[in-house]
Amino acid sequence: MNRTLSSLVMLCIATPAFAHLPEGEYGSFLAGVTHPLFGLDHVLAMIAVGLWAAQIGGRALWTVPSAFVGAMIAGFLAALAGFPLPFVEPMILASIMALGAVVALALRPAPALAMGAVALFAVFHGHAHGGELGQAQALQFGLGFAIATALLHAAGLAIAYAAARETRATSAMPLRVMGGATALVGAFIAFG
Repeated sequence: MNRTLSSLVMLCIATPAFAHLPEGEYGSFLAGVTHPLFGLDHVLAMIAVGLWAAQIGGRALWTVPSAFVGAMIAGFLAALAGFPLPFVEPMILASIMALGAVVALALRPAPALAMGAVALFAVFHGHAHGGELGQAQALQFGLGFAIATALLHAAGLAIAYAAARETRATSAMPLRVMGGATALVGAFIAFG
């Protein structure tokens, strides 16, 4: 439990840094992989998806993260094709707060409903990536950020399982605390 709380505290005190760079400053596979890893907004939302999938359990373990990655790719492609999407940054910030809240509340909807909810937010995350790409190598970059996103979802699942193992109980409290902290950090980024 101490390691889980220590990790959460370190994540919360990190300086907020958005992963969005000025247009055209990246485009390689490696840039795609690292891009989501260096923005607190992306890290929090992606890990929360994994935490929520773990809370729901069953087939949600893979369908909820997969829905996010698939919809994120769709948003990415829409941006590359020049389709505008309003409120991209506000929706990304809303995703942190909403995903943190559903984890904090330990909501366990049907997997299809959870898939729809994460997919909605994912379109905005993907659009942000595609909208910033500029003249860079879209395929390489897109593959990189899709892999990094999936790895962050897997990290959320791993954190959930580690928390359950450390508490040696079926208590949902560690995940609920992490969800609440995620929502609060999201609010701080949005309004702080």
